Amino acid sequence: MSEIIDQDIDPLIAGRRAKHDSIVAAGGYPTRYDRSDLAADLHARYADLDPASSTDDSVSVAGRLMLHRSFGKLQFGTLRDASGIIQVFMDRGHAGEEVADAFAEVDLGDWLGVTGTMMTTKRGELSVKADEFVILQKSLRPLPDKFHGLQDVEARSRRRYLDLMVNEEARDVAMARTKIVTELRRQFEDRGFVEVDTPVLLSQATGAVARPFATEHNALDMEMYLRIATELFLKRLVVGGFERVFEIGRIFRNEGIDSTHNPEFTMLEAYQALADYRDILQLVEEIIVAVTETATGGNQIVYQGRDLDLSPPYRVATMIDLVSESVGESVDLDTPTEKLRNLAEGAGVEIEADWSPGQLIAEIYEVSVEGAIWEPTFVTHPPVEVSPLARRNAEEPRLVDRFELVIAGSEYANAFSELNDADDQRGRFEGQAEARAAGDEEAHPVDEDYLLALEYGLPPTGGLGIGVDRLVMLLTDQAHIREVILFPTLRPDPESS
Repeated sequence: MSEIIDQDIDPLIAGRRAKHDSIVAAGGYPTRYDRSDLAADLHARYADLDPASSTDDSVSVAGRLMLHRSFGKLQFGTLRDASGIIQVFMDRGHAGEEVADAFAEVDLGDWLGVTGTMMTTKRGELSVKADEFVILQKSLRPLPDKFHGLQDVEARSRRRYLDLMVNEEARDVAMARTKIVTELRRQFEDRGFVEVDTPVLLSQATGAVARPFATEHNALDMEMYLRIATELFLKRLVVGGFERVFEIGRIFRNEGIDSTHNPEFTMLEAYQALADYRDILQLVEEIIVAVTETATGGNQIVYQGRDLDLSPPYRVATMIDLVSESVGESVDLDTPTEKLRNLAEGAGVEIEADWSPGQLIAEIYEVSVEGAIWEPTFVTHPPVEVSPLARRNAEEPRLVDRFELVIAGSEYANAFSELNDADDQRGRFEGQAEARAAGDEEAHPVDEDYLLALEYGLPPTGGLGIGVDRLVMLLTDQAHIREVILFPTLRPDPESS
């Protein structure tokens, strides 16, 4: 954090505060400013203006001062607004002594409003030839690292406002995320899905196998939990007649932090009545392609230095087939348990004594197969033991009709034909409850109200979850999830306590 908290800058802060006090004593800062144009709009409008050209077109721009240079009677400043940067050209002979002298006292980081006419310099740099300016707000602290950007990863994540201020890549990633989320929403809305909001604070954390965050509701005198998924509430809405429904929402899981996990993250979940996992597979492929084209301009991208083709169709392979490829021999749910144990241990899996063949196969896949998948692959039909909410496969009921979309070694989507048999669902909930009683804090509790909803009839339904943060990572070539979450979860800053 030394890039932000540095005793050497105290004299600089004192000087800025003195200027601030003078402004306050003289009447203070304006409460608003009439800006006529954004920087990007001016660059577009005057793209054909020849070098060393002047106009009589008057404009008012505003932004943070990011660069300030003085060359005798001429000064140059660079203002950054939400759209980009625009140069300010301050000519002492044009603006006058008083205005030019005042401009010479501005500091990097100050918010300025500038009024003037459009021109280009001899080098062709589009500029606002300043007539007058106003300090909208003084920056009491210098910009970090002399305007070359924050380098310390923790500092960038902890003080995201500084990161966005001085690091162009951080701004680009943030804007790309907005574009990706907007396109995701549009894709679902165009297909007739209705966006809804479901509860964040719950009496039971249901809809996924994960450890929740617990809290207390004082007025009701009861323990409550932050949601670990939106699934069961969205399926209640399908029971109620919402045949196509989706939600883009924050999810909370009390788990570790690594390059692809943050305890608070964004998930898109969608449910389509009268569909199964095959319909959702096609839907996911179409949506990923559309979002990729919007975010990157095509389907050929580079991720972490390696080419990646996101063009359809994507490979489809069963989890069991992929595990068989990995261990070098055919395995299935009828393979002797002891043999699967040996294969799991050989793959580096830390096994539990009571694991079934299905659990062993799933763990081998998680540890030694998923991370090696590069091109987009739909991994289908995992064992029922690891899929408490998915419908059983008609031909092999020990498997479920489910898939995960894996790209570049990570899961980006999880989908299945929803289990709509209330009795089967109760049995699986009860099995999860036994695991919970035995110490598995991530096991799914029995949700009686959801079981009641199923008894009223959930039609055949395909469900889907897309990890929004991971998708943004992929499409912006980021290796760590903290780079795509504006304010990732961090320990308290010891230097701020």
